[in-house]
Amino acid sequence: MTPITLTLIKIAFLAVLWLFVIAAVGVIRADLFGSRAAERAASRPPRQPRQRANARSPRTSETSPATPRGERQAPHQQQAPVQQQASAAPTTLLVVEGPLQGTTIDLATSGPITIGRAPDSTLVVTDDYASSRHARIHNQQGVWVVEDLNSTNGTFLGRAKVTQPTQLPVGVPVRIGKTVIELRK
Repeated sequence: MTPITLTLIKIAFLAVLWLFVIAAVGVIRADLFGSRAAERAASRPPRQPRQRANARSPRTSETSPATPRGERQAPHQQQAPVQQQASAAPTTLLVVEGPLQGTTIDLATSGPITIGRAPDSTLVVTDDYASSRHARIHNQQGVWVVEDLNSTNGTFLGRAKVTQPTQLPVGVPVRIGKTVIELRK
């Protein structure tokens, strides 16, 4: 090999090595401080579902979470589920397993609850399996919803992995690493 070829190979190897180092630093930075996408998702208000227009009454166009999409309820049938939800609404978020076991968060006084290793999270989890901005629990039109914020190891509702914003029923465990939380009345 000529000395020029050997020098070009060395320079190419050095460039690839630096690209690897820069990528590794970017991943570590995003894990420690959160990526911009995770920050935007945490600060963005939840999406409001579109409502169908109905000439007779705007109440008949609304559907409750228990009603399959497209089916409508009469106005007198709608009032009962809303009253049941109000009386059965959860009041606290309880950590049932993990290092923070016994910790409670009052749902009435808190806004969206962020969970992760970041110090500005509502529930700071010191767990190697949790991301800095791991998950978010928020109230969406009277229903509590759990949302994974693109975490590395995932958020699990019961035994199912959360891939999109999902309704969080009372008493169903949410696992984030070694920490398990539940909504309680």
